[in-house]
Amino acid sequence: MIVPTAFAARAMIEAYQTFNDNKYLETARTSCEFILKDLKRTVESDEEVCFSYSPLDNTKIFNASMFAAEILATAGALTGETRLGELATRAGRYVIRRQGEDGSWAYGAGSNQRWIDNFHTAYVLLSLRRIMKSSRDAGVDFDHSLRRGYRFWREHFFLADGWPKYYHDKPYPADTHAAATAIVTLVELQDMDREALSLARRIACWTLRNLRDDQGFFYYQRRRFYTVHTPFMRWTQGWMLYALERLLEERG
Repeated sequence: MIVPTAFAARAMIEAYQTFNDNKYLETARTSCEFILKDLKRTVESDEEVCFSYSPLDNTKIFNASMFAAEILATAGALTGETRLGELATRAGRYVIRRQGEDGSWAYGAGSNQRWIDNFHTAYVLLSLRRIMKSSRDAGVDFDHSLRRGYRFWREHFFLADGWPKYYHDKPYPADTHAAATAIVTLVELQDMDREALSLARRIACWTLRNLRDDQGFFYYQRRRFYTVHTPFMRWTQGWMLYALERLLEERG
């Protein structure tokens, strides 16, 4: 699956940038081989490409393909492999050309994948920004798409008290992963929005009040009539730890 692969590759790339140890970059580069050799290209032309979610399917899921593109772009920029950046740009182009007129992205291209949710939108925004930073081929159309997408996400997914809505048109379930991903995205895109950090802090405070157990762990989801208390290590605990750490970094 590309999603956990991309999360691991992100960590390796950031470790390389922090410690300047080639072993981290070499490990991240192996993820590119998985993308290039094992993932299917469910759409491919001279201008566009879409990567599958896993080697076993033929899906056209926008955030998944963008994760693959991000890793190709960021790793390629560090190794000097321009072909990886060029492929990443083609994958980014596929996704931005399927953005809604209102700036939104559905989960995927399939007729049964037309919902719009918070953290999958945030995934696309983060990957799009990182591709733009790493690939010289990403032009003004990428920037325009990012700003349109961010505006839609910012205006439709958050209540005034910091509640991160799950869907663009309804709040439930209140989801820890959606909260954490929103905080990370706002921190990383703060140059686009002077109110981004203020919103990130409100989301963090709301999550601490509403989705954190007295023992210290974070719940999976609060639904309309009950709460799912399961403390998933990667999906909730790991992401909230990462989000709070990113927010604390901004406070110095």
